Amino acid sequence: MSLDGGEALLQACRDLGADYVFSSAGSEWAPVWEALARAERDAIPGPRYLDLTHETLAVGMATGYGLVTGRAQVVLLHAAAGLLQGANAIHGALLAGVPMVVCSGESTGYGDAAGPDPGSQWYRNLSVVGGPQGVAAPFTKWSNTAADVAVVRGMVTRAAELAAAPPAGPVYVNVPVEVLLAPWAPRGGRRVPPVGATVASEADLDVAVRMLAAARRPVVVTESGGRTTAQWAALLAFAETVGAPVVEPQSAVCANFSRRHPLHGGGDAADAAADADLVVLLSCRAPWYPPSAVPDGIRTLVVDDVPQRPHVAYQVLDADAYVRGDTALTLGALTRRLREIGVPDSGVVEERRTAAVAVHEARERDRRAAEERAAGRPDGPVDPVALAVALRETLPEDAVVVDETITHSRLLVQHLMADQPGRYYYVQGGLGQGSGWALGVKLAVGERLVVLTVGDGSLLYNPFVQALMASRVLGLPLLVVVFTNGSYLSMRHNHVRSYPDGAAVSTGRFFGVSLDGQPDPAAIARACGAHGVRVDTAHELPSALKEAVEVARAGQPAVVSVHLTR
Repeated sequence: MSLDGGEALLQACRDLGADYVFSSAGSEWAPVWEALARAERDAIPGPRYLDLTHETLAVGMATGYGLVTGRAQVVLLHAAAGLLQGANAIHGALLAGVPMVVCSGESTGYGDAAGPDPGSQWYRNLSVVGGPQGVAAPFTKWSNTAADVAVVRGMVTRAAELAAAPPAGPVYVNVPVEVLLAPWAPRGGRRVPPVGATVASEADLDVAVRMLAAARRPVVVTESGGRTTAQWAALLAFAETVGAPVVEPQSAVCANFSRRHPLHGGGDAADAAADADLVVLLSCRAPWYPPSAVPDGIRTLVVDDVPQRPHVAYQVLDADAYVRGDTALTLGALTRRLREIGVPDSGVVEERRTAAVAVHEARERDRRAAEERAAGRPDGPVDPVALAVALRETLPEDAVVVDETITHSRLLVQHLMADQPGRYYYVQGGLGQGSGWALGVKLAVGERLVVLTVGDGSLLYNPFVQALMASRVLGLPLLVVVFTNGSYLSMRHNHVRSYPDGAAVSTGRFFGVSLDGQPDPAAIARACGAHGVRVDTAHELPSALKEAVEVARAGQPAVVSVHLTR
């Protein structure tokens, strides 16, 4: 049997070193499936194909896997319809900076062209004016069509290189069904090399050192500058050398710096910068809100591989200087230079540290007081703070938390007290991706426990049944903890913010808020072969969480729905 475009696409996956092909099945992919069957028959190594049952789940898993590994994977969706279904998750990968190659197809001949029959569905139902590449363009880094079988392999591997280049993110290739079915003769290919880390220029480093040497009260603000182990270590060494507190603002997307470290500066960038004369914005897209609310009288040093994110519609960094380069390498270079010239001296560092410790200890007293208050309600619905504390005390030290709560996200971060890289990730973009992210992370971290924390409103956006199915079938047991309050609290908060004295407040009649008709997540879990339990009081919580952790670590997905005070 002659080879065709399906083999070309599979070979491209091998070239780029993809570990997995994440797919929500579509009728254009029969040539790829045939190539996979042929490879399995002939014991030819290549990526593992994961047959998933929802587009958001497929893309979300690729995102979660990429968060941990940093390597681009391939996602196969169906036509423009599947692309649109997965668009929310693709946009989430763009915001999270995760590389991936997304492919779907179209028909170019609609059955009238010579050659294999693509199927009548492409003529009747699946065509989109302008092609699916036009659909994908707004939420990907790059979008194009492989219009001939001869270019499929090269275009997909090039797309992977574009995906991995800073700022990393998803790219899209339209592979028409006629192209996939066309005969293909292999020619010389190449393995796609990893993208090398960008190194800041000597001139930029000199400017940064001068600014740091002149600063009296520096502070670091970061959203994702400590996501990898190397970045985490480099940020720790830099902060301790300078004696600068490190702030993770509300826009932070992961754990970057130990919450237990005395130099952790909390989560309010504006408050931390109020007494500063230099702010180092480390891998920050949106440090201030509103964007124009840059504190007066401070200088700003931006350290980032790509400071101006091209996918951000409006971005205000207000920089006095930019240092463009890999954050781990750049922070390492700055730390070495500062130590070489003895700036700041040990007395200044100790003075800064003493001031940071005082602020940190005051914040810790407030945190402990909040936890004590929350613990005093054992017989009623669970206080959200008590739930966050229970998670901190119950989860193994190496557990990974993927968070898709909204109104409780900052609270969870404050009381979870993440103190190592990869402990916490916050889902980016629209709701509904958390289950996919968590499964992708689990795929990457192996035996480590992965926990999805999700609001009951957020859970309703997720392909939850499909995720539980994938968790069980693929042997990727998750622990899902549902923050259940029976409402879209975020909707209510935003309504009250805009109309504090309005009719809804005075009458108590809020629209778009109630979730009273939702099914019990624990019951759904049990119906899907998972462990499911409902927790109504704080007294039940510790034992329920402990059992769920044990169940998940033993290999069965577990869902705990915790009913909260509103």
